[in-house]
Amino acid sequence: MSKREFKKYLNQLTKEQLEDQMVALYDKFVPVKTYFNFVFNPKEELLIQEAKVKIANEFFPIKGKRPKMRRSVAQKYIKHFISLGVDAFLIADLMLYTIEIAQKLNSEKVIKQELFFKSMLSSFEQSIRYMIEKEILTDFLSRVEAIKDTTIHQNWKNHYEFAAIVERFDY
Repeated sequence: MSKREFKKYLNQLTKEQLEDQMVALYDKFVPVKTYFNFVFNPKEELLIQEAKVKIANEFFPIKGKRPKMRRSVAQKYIKHFISLGVDAFLIADLMLYTIEIAQKLNSEKVIKQELFFKSMLSSFEQSIRYMIEKEILTDFLSRVEAIKDTTIHQNWKNHYEFAAIVERFDY
C-alpha cells in the first residue's frame, strides 16, 4: 500500500475507528509503543544516562570479572535514539562517550585485541560523520581532539588513522 492509499484509507475511518486502530498498533507492536511513550514523555537526558550506564558496564562490569567491550551495545542505543529522533547533541555525546570509556579502560588495562581498536576507529568515524551531517562538530571539537590525543598518548596501533580523520575536516 502506498502512502497516498494509506492516507485515503485513514480519511475514510471515523474518529473511533482510528482510535481503535492506534490502540491496536500500540498493544501489538513494541516499537510503536516505544515510539509513543517517547513522544509523549521524552525524558531524553534520562534515556541517555541509562544508556551510558549500560555502555559503561560493558567496559567496567559491575558483575563479572572481565569486560565484554561490545561496541554493538552502544550501536544499538545510538541507532534506537536516532530512530526516535532524540536531540543530535545528546546522540553525539553518547557516541563520543563510548570511545572515551573505552579509552579509560585501555588506560587502566592495556588491551591487545586488534579488533577493539578497529571497532573504536569505526565508532569515531561514525560519530564524526554524524556530527558533520548535523552541523554540530564545532561544539564537540575539544572532545574529538582529546580522543585523538589519547590514542596517540596510549600508543594505539591505529592512532595515525584517528589523526587523519581529524585532519580531514576544517575547523
